[in-house]
Amino acid sequence: MLKNIDPLLTPELLYALRAMGHGDEIVIVDGNYPAESAGPRVIRLDALSATQALDVVLSVMPLDSFVPDSCVRMEVVGKPSREEPIFDEFRAVIAKHEGAGFKLHKLERHKFYQRASECFAVIATGERRFYGNIILKKGVIPPQ
Repeated sequence: MLKNIDPLLTPELLYALRAMGHGDEIVIVDGNYPAESAGPRVIRLDALSATQALDVVLSVMPLDSFVPDSCVRMEVVGKPSREEPIFDEFRAVIAKHEGAGFKLHKLERHKFYQRASECFAVIATGERRFYGNIILKKGVIPPQ
C-alpha cells in the first residue's frame, strides 16, 4: 500500500500513467469495446465502471491544457447529437479533477477506434452502459 494513492490504481496502471509523457493518450473503454484487438497494451480493471476508472486516473494524471480536445468520447452511432447519461458523468469527473475549462469532445465511432489504436494503453473496464469510452491526453505539472 502507498500513502495518498487510491488502491484502485493497480501497479500496472500506475506504471503506464507514470511512463506516459506529455501528449500521450490513454483510452478507457467499456465492456463491449474490442480492447484486446485494439492494438495498444491492455490494462484490465474489470471490476470498475468507466466513470470509476476515469476518476482514479484523473486523481493522478493531469490533462493537456495546450489542446482543445484532451478529453474525447465516442459519438452515438447514427445520432451524433445524442447525449447518453454517462457523458454527463464523464463531464462531472473531469470538472472535479481539472475544472470546468475542459470540454468533452466527441469523435465518430471509426475515427475514435483509429485514435484509440494509437494510444499508449487501453484501460478495459467492466462498464455495461453503451458509449462508456473516453480518450485522455496527458498534460504537464507546472514547476513550483
